[in-house]
Amino acid sequence: MHMQENAKLMILTGSLVLLLGIVFYFFGEKLSWIGRLPGDFRYERDNFSFYFPLTTLLLLSLLINILLRLFRKFF
Repeated sequence: MHMQENAKLMILTGSLVLLLGIVFYFFGEKLSWIGRLPGDFRYERDNFSFYFPLTTLLLLSLLINILLRLFRKFF
């Protein structure tokens, strides 16, 4: 039974990666706001640059959390 749960999780993960790849391939230009939201920190100097997409990470974390909760509820 444990192997079946792992298999379902691997199928779900692969499906999500495939879906994200398709979305970015066909709609990548329209999604250029990802990583440029207010709260995404960018610091640039002469020979140094630092980028930390805090808001983008929080939104992605929220989305993944919702998807996982829905998956656990129905499977």
